[in-house]
Amino acid sequence: MGHIRHAGLDVQFFLTQALFRESLISTQACWRLYCQFSLKPAQEGIDPLNFRNLRISLAASLIAICTAHGVSVQAQPSAAKPPAQTDTTIPPQAILQPADLARMLNTSEKPLVLQTGSHVLYAEAHIPGAEYAGPAGTSAGIDALRARVTGLNKDSLIVIYCGCCPWGRCPNIRPAYDQLRTLGFTNVRALYLAENFGTDWVDKGYPVAKGR
Repeated sequence: MGHIRHAGLDVQFFLTQALFRESLISTQACWRLYCQFSLKPAQEGIDPLNFRNLRISLAASLIAICTAHGVSVQAQPSAAKPPAQTDTTIPPQAILQPADLARMLNTSEKPLVLQTGSHVLYAEAHIPGAEYAGPAGTSAGIDALRARVTGLNKDSLIVIYCGCCPWGRCPNIRPAYDQLRTLGFTNVRALYLAENFGTDWVDKGYPVAKGR
């Protein structure tokens, strides 16, 4: 009986492997399934020693899968910090580093810089010359963004930024980028603020303006 249950767990886990390889579930989902398979072996009559070996095998398999996909595995799953200059929605060539934007602001051909996050944060501190375009994570913000770029040449250099929170959790930067691309703009850059505007721009000594 214990062998049958072990086999069932093996089948479930390898199905999980297949789904992960096809990107149908996330790494976090794999962890949840693994943890679910690991609970309460004694209640099912599984030999504790054999079950321990099964858990070790499952963990080794999961680590191998994640390593093959370039995912960092920790003892306890946590929100992973996204790699700099990579993003599932915004291509690497569209991501702009703060130092590069700071240099661009000192040239004669400055880009149109749009803050697409919180108006409170914009009023507190923003990039000099930047315009507030509304929180792109909302329909009202998207409408405001569309209105601001109406009439611009499609090859205009537009830099968008938010900086309300860590890059991987920002609710505004990707919708803003996607909307501008959908409207046909071909030269859109997203300012990469890994943690937030304060940490990655203000604290680095880059120029700041205040007010509405």
